[in-house]
Amino acid sequence: MYRTNSETPDHSTPSPRKINRRTLLKFAGASLALVVSPVGMAAGSLLAVRVWPAEEYTRITLEGSNELKFTHLMVKDPERLVVDLEGIELNSVLQTLPGKVLDSDPYIRNIRAGQNRPGVVRVVVELKAEVNPQVFTLAPVSNYGHRLVLDLYPTIEQDPLLALIEKSSPIDAAAGESGAAKANGTPEVAQRDNPPSRRERKPAPRVNRLFTVVLDAGHGGEDPGAVGRGGSYEKNVTLDIAKRLRKKIDAMPNMRAVLTRDGDYFVPLGQRVTRARRVQADLFVSVHADAFVRPEARGSSVFVLSESGASSSAARWLAQKENDADLIGGVNLAKQDGHLARTLLDLSQAATINDSLKLGKAVLAELGDINTLHKAHVEQAGFAVLKAPDIPSILVETAFISNPEEERRLNDDAYQDKMAEAIMRGIRRYFDDNPPAPRTRVAQLG
Repeated sequence: MYRTNSETPDHSTPSPRKINRRTLLKFAGASLALVVSPVGMAAGSLLAVRVWPAEEYTRITLEGSNELKFTHLMVKDPERLVVDLEGIELNSVLQTLPGKVLDSDPYIRNIRAGQNRPGVVRVVVELKAEVNPQVFTLAPVSNYGHRLVLDLYPTIEQDPLLALIEKSSPIDAAAGESGAAKANGTPEVAQRDNPPSRRERKPAPRVNRLFTVVLDAGHGGEDPGAVGRGGSYEKNVTLDIAKRLRKKIDAMPNMRAVLTRDGDYFVPLGQRVTRARRVQADLFVSVHADAFVRPEARGSSVFVLSESGASSSAARWLAQKENDADLIGGVNLAKQDGHLARTLLDLSQAATINDSLKLGKAVLAELGDINTLHKAHVEQAGFAVLKAPDIPSILVETAFISNPEEERRLNDDAYQDKMAEAIMRGIRRYFDDNPPAPRTRVAQLG
């Protein structure tokens, strides 16, 4: 089941509004009586500050030892987001904020902090353009303490379909890199990094439209996923493999791949599903690197959604852990659109799960050529990220990052490429047996 943080945002915080410098001064004076800490109350401190830039949005996270009390507002000419932190002392952590901003950040020009008045530290985010900020708090979870999250979204939301159109012409997108190879007179087989599978392949089916595969690199940003004993983060390994897989899929005729994230930032589980549906995906493949309490656990696995219960206690445990990603990554509950409608799930979920099992079996067979299989069959559990009602979806646990040997392999470029190649071959096997055709889709949500 899709789970979210039980800690709700601070609804007492006023909504951001556009004001000028004179109004800002009035805001500072009028709030003075409200923010002075009571006599004897110890000042809190910030433990860490983090900035996660991305084209889709930039996130700033302030982590404190105590619950963070704050007010915020937008200021124009130039564009700034002003946040007043109450009962916080100005320390060296806050003073590192300017160094956290990259020149390439699409939304932030600079961040500065200073003592505004007794008991109040002011953080000013200088912006490159107008943004739509979402500011909310998160309760302690996992290794994190109290967090204040500043999400800076563009005022005009990106359209994933438009991004695909602008990327290339339909002909180029259908041909992928193989089209360029043919134009240069180079045989297509020469472009492949790995030899074809030992299994005999059917000729590629003739189709009259692109076959779209959405690749979901697990975790990201505030949510590192599993951490190996050597210090490897699951979020980095999954993104590396997903990018390699995208390149291989894009090189196939009539196929294209889309990433749910292409950088180190957090995407809520529900949004990953929604993004797949917005680009009218034919398949959804979520890439992960498993972890377990015992380091000897090893092998690759493939999971699909279960309508009833998990196929094993391990599958149930893993689904629970993966569904907790929203707790760790941090979701603004006030902005959630709700779950997929139950009636829509009932209309098509059973048929979709059947197709997901076919896809899962094809991919698992190919993974067995390059790694030990943790289970010889596709497992099922209630993964939130697999709940698109009309898109066959699988979750691939590439290997156990908690196993020192497999952690080393997951960080090896050649092995990452073999893993991506195996998943691509599995997708191709499914495509050979189930060529895309026009179909009736349930109404788009969100």
